[in-house]
Amino acid sequence: MHQKIKQYQEKIEQYTGQLQDVRVIGMLSFVAIVLLISWSGVRAIDTNYGLQKQISRLEQQNRVQELSNNNLKLQNQYFTTDQYLELAARQTFGLAKAGEKELIVPASVALAHTVDVTNTEQEQTASTKAKQPAYQRNFQAWMNFFLHRPNLQD
Repeated sequence: MHQKIKQYQEKIEQYTGQLQDVRVIGMLSFVAIVLLISWSGVRAIDTNYGLQKQISRLEQQNRVQELSNNNLKLQNQYFTTDQYLELAARQTFGLAKAGEKELIVPASVALAHTVDVTNTEQEQTASTKAKQPAYQRNFQAWMNFFLHRPNLQD
């Protein structure tokens, strides 16, 4: 037992002697500095990635807002046209052009002659497409494009 303790003490003295060597201290300092610089670089890359995602999201929002503004401008231009004013006068005030006759049909009569348009085939295709994974729908869309098939997603 006493022999083992002496061996441990000798090993400890050997290691402390190595730790006091200038080369070992320099190498450990170099490794510590490299690790700190690497960690700093990784943090900078992560910060830049987060900021880039935020910039991209804000640019998309900006583009959507520009499109919305353009849509509103076009709508405002349409509201000033004679065509819109005529339609609004017809709908709101029940006005008509000279020589036209307006027929008023009760809603019950008009709805009695309507036909329910439900295309079960389209509903089935839509439900199967909804069940497909995104990559499969994408692949099918490309195949339809390359083979000049009509787009069945609508």
